[in-house]
Amino acid sequence: MKKILLGFIVALGLSGVAHSAGVSFPLDKAPNRTNDMAALQNGAKLFVNYCLSCHSASFMRYNRLRDIGLTDKQIAENLAFTTDKIGDTMVAAINPKQAKEWFGKNPPDLTLVARSRSSRAGPGPDYLFTLLRTYYRDDSTPTGWNNLAFPNIGMPNPLWELQGERTPVYEKVMSHGHEVEVFRGWETVKAGTMSQAEYDRNVGDLVAFMQWMAEPEQNSRIRIGVWVMIFLSVFTVVAWRLNAAYWKDIK
Repeated sequence: MKKILLGFIVALGLSGVAHSAGVSFPLDKAPNRTNDMAALQNGAKLFVNYCLSCHSASFMRYNRLRDIGLTDKQIAENLAFTTDKIGDTMVAAINPKQAKEWFGKNPPDLTLVARSRSSRAGPGPDYLFTLLRTYYRDDSTPTGWNNLAFPNIGMPNPLWELQGERTPVYEKVMSHGHEVEVFRGWETVKAGTMSQAEYDRNVGDLVAFMQWMAEPEQNSRIRIGVWVMIFLSVFTVVAWRLNAAYWKDIK
């Protein structure tokens, strides 16, 4: 039994490139909502309810969520576990010793996953957005779940109640003289509590929060960078004209 459980908990993908029958599965573009406070707050709620039970975000403190518009009272009452203090780091509820005994390893920390999963296939947020939307039922796996973006993934679908249960639909086509199966869409087996549009929107919020969590100062850095480039551009013109004035009588 332990051998079967050994591979159950794997991070949100071990590489950004997914392969199905030797063909890379294309990544969908994640919406950029790191400046949307409502989206980030919803993403934080989803992260705490569906991810934090097994995966820690040990480089993020609860009180840092003030930066996305939440008050200490809202954080303490809605997001932090009852035993956590507002200044504590976001540590998973699961016991690390038990997790290692059950699964062979501790579930990985997700603080920086939106950055660490970037690859040639696309940025980390695109990978996470695709991963969380391409789970499907597969009775041949120990967990009963599989994933198009990460075939043979060890982690079951954490959002299955919201998304429902689906199976991929393939179509056989001829390619270079060989018959291959091409992914064409999804067939719903059991509906979830959300419509597909609602689910995609909520996954986008969750990914946005994970992207913000990986670098909370990203938006400030970009904003400052824009002003620095504007200053350098103006200063370049001033320096160029000043240089011309100094050397105008020199031939």
